[in-house]
Amino acid sequence: MTPARSNLLKIVAAVALLALAGLQTWRWLSQGSGVSESAYFYDLSEGKLFVAQRGLIPPIRGINDSTEDGVRAVVVSTNGQPEAASTRVIAYLEMYAPELKQQLQSAQAAGTPPEISRTAAQSLRLVKRPQDSGWVSLATPEGERIVGEWVHWGTDSAPPVICTP
Repeated sequence: MTPARSNLLKIVAAVALLALAGLQTWRWLSQGSGVSESAYFYDLSEGKLFVAQRGLIPPIRGINDSTEDGVRAVVVSTNGQPEAASTRVIAYLEMYAPELKQQLQSAQAAGTPPEISRTAAQSLRLVKRPQDSGWVSLATPEGERIVGEWVHWGTDSAPPVICTP
C-alpha cells in the first residue's frame, strides 16, 4: 500500500468517525429532558382521559364544557411498556380541595412557594379510584392505599410504570 493511499484511508476513517459522533450527539440532544410538559387528566362527566398542561391545578375545565370537572389521572402500564396503549390503566385520580387549589394558584401567579405546610397540603389533596364514588384525603390510610396499590399490578417479568402523554 502506498503512503498516499494509507493517508487517504486514515482521512476517510477519521471523517466517518466524526460523522458518527456528530450523529450520536444530535440524537442525544434531540431527545429532550425526558420530562413531559403534558399530563393525563380525566373528565368526570364524560368519563374520558384527555391531555393538558402538566402545571395545571385540578380540578380544571373538562373537555365538554366550562365545568371544572377535569382531574389529574395517574395512568400506569401494567407490563412495564408505557408505549403499549393496551396495557394502560388509570391507577387513581387526584384533585385539590378548593382552599388548597386557591393557595397553589396564588403562589404560582406570584412565583413564590405556597403558604401552607406540607402536612396541611397533603390533607387537602383528594384521591380516588375511577370507580369509587367519593374522594378521600391523601393523608388517610385509605388515601395512602389508593395511591400505592398500583405498584403490585405488574407481572413477574415486568413491573408497572407510570405513563406520560
